[in-house]
Amino acid sequence: MPPPGANDWSCEPTAEHPRAVVLVHGTYSNQDTWNAMSPALKAEGFCVFTLNYGRDLSSVAGRIPGYFATADIAESAGQLAEFVDRVLAATGTVRVDMVAHSQGAPMSRQYLRFNGGTNAQDPTQNKVLHLITISGTNHGTTISGLTNLVAGNQLAVDLVEPVVGEATVQQLAGSRFITHLNADGDTQPGVHYTAIGDEVDLVSTPPEATFLTAGPGATVRNVWVQSLCPDDTTRHGRMPFDPAAIFIVLSTLSPGYADTHQVTCPAPDPSSLPIPVSLPIPAPTPVAAAVPGR
Repeated sequence: MPPPGANDWSCEPTAEHPRAVVLVHGTYSNQDTWNAMSPALKAEGFCVFTLNYGRDLSSVAGRIPGYFATADIAESAGQLAEFVDRVLAATGTVRVDMVAHSQGAPMSRQYLRFNGGTNAQDPTQNKVLHLITISGTNHGTTISGLTNLVAGNQLAVDLVEPVVGEATVQQLAGSRFITHLNADGDTQPGVHYTAIGDEVDLVSTPPEATFLTAGPGATVRNVWVQSLCPDDTTRHGRMPFDPAAIFIVLSTLSPGYADTHQVTCPAPDPSSLPIPVSLPIPAPTPVAAAVPGR
């Protein structure tokens, strides 16, 4: 089910908020990621839309109920393209704004660059004006050094991928997907980017790798949630619920919001582990059932 305030297909954008906002969740997640962000945007008068994407039953993680965004990221970007076109048709507008968490960031950027989200030759034809990423794996992640276990080892990758899913492997620092995505720079002409980072992130690491560099015709704002809330320890999976992140999103999309509102900083989070707390591990294969020669 969509989160509160989302997917009202009869919603009409206003002069104050002329673009719908599309919310894009991350790995092992779903639309519930936006149970706080969606109603906050709706209360400000935005038309809000969310989707589940990247369902893939070929991995252990992908077969867990409620776990989406495990499939090939390029394929997921195609699903996002179809969803955005549906939103544009329903609202009668030509552009949307997007907010993306974790994997949602490079997946949205894949859509912008390769799946019709932007037109580099004529940015007036772009379908997205703002892209806000929250703890996005924009330049891949080392997962606090865990990628050292598989770096340069295709056999290790082949063993891990059936457990964690293709999209997780694609987000590792130095992966073929990340290298291809960023080969011509971080941005597309005509798009305004805001990258929200978390200094204590243990999943999208190193944390500063989430930040973007502006290329021709684009603008970039990189901001830590700790610049608003110095003691913020919100863990990676909870960042879309973080009051500081929500405040930055609303301030970016609603001019004047920061002049009339104040952020309420979250209480310290005793856990900085991601959601889910641990990766799903397949049951061991009995020796008698093992395939000869493997």
